[in-house]
Amino acid sequence: MSSISSAGIGSGLDVNSIVTQLMAVEKAPLQQMQTATSKIQNQLSAYGKIQSFVSTLRDASSKLTSATTWNDTTATSGDSSVFTATTDGTAQAGNYTLSVQQLATAQTVASPASAFPVGAGVLRIQDGAGGQAIDVAIGAGDSPAQVRDKINAAKAGVVASVVTDASGSRLLLRASETGADHAFTVREVVSDGMGGETTTTTGDLAKLTYDSSQPAAAGVNMSLTQAAGNAKAKVNGLDVESASNLLTGAVEGVTIKLGKVSASPVELSVTNDTESIKTAISAFADAYNQLNTYLSQQTAYDATTKKAGTLQGDSATNSLQYAMRGIASGTGTMAGSYQRLAQIGIEIKKDGSMSINDTKLTGALGAQLGDVKALFASKDTATASNNGFGVRLQQWGDALLKFDGALTSRSESLQRKVDAGTKSQDAFNDRMTQVEARLRKQYTALDNQMSKLTSLQAYVTQQVTSWNKSTG
Repeated sequence: MSSISSAGIGSGLDVNSIVTQLMAVEKAPLQQMQTATSKIQNQLSAYGKIQSFVSTLRDASSKLTSATTWNDTTATSGDSSVFTATTDGTAQAGNYTLSVQQLATAQTVASPASAFPVGAGVLRIQDGAGGQAIDVAIGAGDSPAQVRDKINAAKAGVVASVVTDASGSRLLLRASETGADHAFTVREVVSDGMGGETTTTTGDLAKLTYDSSQPAAAGVNMSLTQAAGNAKAKVNGLDVESASNLLTGAVEGVTIKLGKVSASPVELSVTNDTESIKTAISAFADAYNQLNTYLSQQTAYDATTKKAGTLQGDSATNSLQYAMRGIASGTGTMAGSYQRLAQIGIEIKKDGSMSINDTKLTGALGAQLGDVKALFASKDTATASNNGFGVRLQQWGDALLKFDGALTSRSESLQRKVDAGTKSQDAFNDRMTQVEARLRKQYTALDNQMSKLTSLQAYVTQQVTSWNKSTG
């Protein structure tokens, strides 16, 4: 007879416990594999952060090699109510005088108070600067607001508005742009009696027309309330003129916004923008310190906690930090009065970090800006040691981060190790699954045999007992 049994039942053999304990021994190497892969993963993560910090330092160094950084200027007006000024990268430091004789104006005309209601017709608006004339159809009985909206919708180079006073509503037309060239005419389109058309200022819409070349009758045509005019000024005694109140080109690289007429000349001062340069240098020092601090943390060993940084003992990281500090604390041989960063107030401390003496840096920028620029931005294609510190650290960062650079190659190597470790763990787990299945099969078979032996022993014991009773 066959019997139904569960592992350990009947035989007393604890198959599950035995297999579990045996598998714990078999799986012991997995923990070591996981620990090793985790360590490499942490190193890979650390190198990722190093790449990010190096990239930031490279970009900050690059900014100090740019002509734009060193050519930044700022313009100051002696009276901001007369004019204000801004500069671009081409402006040169210098002092100028500027007086304003006339501001640019936009032509403005106004209709008579009795202009409305109007008759039907077509107004033709022509900008004096040329371009296509725009026709606007006016309906009989159109209100001032309706006429205004039709003209504005036509985008004819004028802006229409309605002004209402005790005399009634008036239509105002103002040129969209200032300047003498933007004087405009408004004429009514009428038939010439021969199948063609002509324009006039005496038709049904006469009170909405204006033409400076035609005599304007009071109460019959629109009247000129402001003539179109150019801005006129003097820069260092030289006459300049502009269609708008923005003067560009009068002083190279400087845009001047006129505010009002001046009774006397006002000083315009263009100076080097040392504050923006100091901001760029500060960003450079911050980026350097972030990288230096991170490298120090990752390679340190804490004797108290007996814990080492992720990259402690990593020769590549130590070499990287050594090279960075060597560049920053080194000496340049470029032309100029400065050969070391410390000479302009950027000092390297014992821990490798940078500190900035603002007073010393401000003094250097004010006294010898060109030499400070050379300290960072000078380039010598023949001799790398002649390059400025910004150039050298930018090139150092580029070399580390390029596709076959040291940081890129190291990260790729660590990633391959992580991938290999993960693959090995997967293969190991697959083997352990097979081993566990084999052990369970073996011990289940042993359990069945022991169960049978136990049953046989019970039967023999029963038979012996019965035999003893029968012979007793």
